Amino acid sequence: MNRNNEPGLGELLRYVSELVEFGAEEHYQQMGLNYRARYTPVLRAIRSGAQTVTEITTCTHLTQSAISQTVGHMEADGVISRQRGEDARKSVIQLTPVGKELMAKLSSHWTATFNVIEQLEEEIGYPLRSVLKDTARALERQGFSQRLTHIKQNLAAGGTNDE
Repeated sequence: MNRNNEPGLGELLRYVSELVEFGAEEHYQQMGLNYRARYTPVLRAIRSGAQTVTEITTCTHLTQSAISQTVGHMEADGVISRQRGEDARKSVIQLTPVGKELMAKLSSHWTATFNVIEQLEEEIGYPLRSVLKDTARALERQGFSQRLTHIKQNLAAGGTNDE
């Protein structure tokens, strides 16, 4: 099988992510919201009780850098505010009145979003979220780089990539 023209895993994941994000952004515009899809994981984490960048990072599985950058944009857009916590090294993140209003508008939208995800999973015949969670757990156990090294060593030793 010639794999030279096949998209790789990262490429497909980014493409699907872009399709989802583009659709979400389009819908936010239709709702009349000045809102970025990247705010969603942060707002959902806050709704679940997260109050610091570290707690949001843990809830979302996104990098601390990505969350910090998103929190900065959200603060600039007036969605959240940050106050020094008891531990002066950490800021407590809170919704502003604008953020609370936004959260109220988005709550039913997120319910509809999960309904769409369930319909999509039904249409494709795969529990996509479960597959992605299982993939993430497998890569946490043994990283992609380690797996590449193992395969390359097998190939160099005259083995096959099926080992």
